[in-house]
Amino acid sequence: MKNLFTLAMLFSVFIMYAQDSIPESEEAPKKKFSFSGSVDGYYRTNLGAPNGGENSQTPNTSFANGNGFAIGMANAIISFEGKKVGAVADLVFGPRGTDAVFGSLQWDLDGDGTPDLGNSSQVVNQLYVYWNVSDKVTLTFGNFNTFLGYEVISPTGNFNYSTSYMFSYGPFSHSGLKLDYAINDDWSLMGAIMNDNDLTNFNLTNNYTLGAQVGYKGTYLNFLYGPQFQVDLTTGFDITDSFYLGLNSTYYVDNDSDASFYGVAIYPQLKTSESFVLGFRAEYFGEGKGGVGAIGGYDDDGDANAFEFTLTGNYAIGDLMIIPEFRIDTTSEDTFLNDDLEPTGSLASFLVAAVYKF
Repeated sequence: MKNLFTLAMLFSVFIMYAQDSIPESEEAPKKKFSFSGSVDGYYRTNLGAPNGGENSQTPNTSFANGNGFAIGMANAIISFEGKKVGAVADLVFGPRGTDAVFGSLQWDLDGDGTPDLGNSSQVVNQLYVYWNVSDKVTLTFGNFNTFLGYEVISPTGNFNYSTSYMFSYGPFSHSGLKLDYAINDDWSLMGAIMNDNDLTNFNLTNNYTLGAQVGYKGTYLNFLYGPQFQVDLTTGFDITDSFYLGLNSTYYVDNDSDASFYGVAIYPQLKTSESFVLGFRAEYFGEGKGGVGAIGGYDDDGDANAFEFTLTGNYAIGDLMIIPEFRIDTTSEDTFLNDDLEPTGSLASFLVAAVYKF
């Protein structure tokens, strides 16, 4: 105890001396506080398929699956930024937010032997601290959204309002420690050790996942290795001043069951004026050995596939984005029901969303 007390006193003296010895010009600047976020809602209807009730039909992808007038989420991002260190709390409220943090389990508070849902941590989309070790190296610790894929949880970060199959069945978030290294203006590296995908509150399985990323001029090759393996490529190019083309391709396999999915999508976008952009998403998605349940039914080999085509417009009115969208899903199996409640392999739908960013 004497030794600990002595060390504590010496440490306190050292800290006070170090602070007093810093010239005024070199003192740490005050922390910068910022608050941002978004609010979104939409109207959605099926064309040639039931709306509402027990037979209501929706694409088997995340978000934008309500019928009629529906709400998305309110997103509040609070950040503190110092010279070297900072913290981010990203909170989500509403159906889209609840779907995004589905893996946010709580301790077994009711003693039934399983972690509890419906807890306050289910509004936490991201919660992390970071340390800029140098101009090139940043360490991040906590819960952060995935680095895989072309699309993200927030509707302000996507061109299309509905989401792809590849995004929906890949990871949303991770908890762990990651290191970002900016080699130069063109090349970057990232390495991470994390819990299983989407287990953000604590490690329920005692398994760990390794993550890695290699970046070059806006092209990223991503890897996950653990209970699941995934490799993912994301890139995009400005073909002209008004035409952009994005690309995402991924392959995933569960190392225990060998169930897998894979896919590729292109994202062409044409800017027709300062306020309007027209875009398209064309996606192929396949599953093997029963996959992840995205497509209703499988052939004799346990395989199934889907094509998804989404035509989207983005009309900007200041910070408000109006997003009309027409989507067609076609599957190799009879995944949907038509108006006559007969099984069918296609579904057409239309929505218009309003997204405000602040």
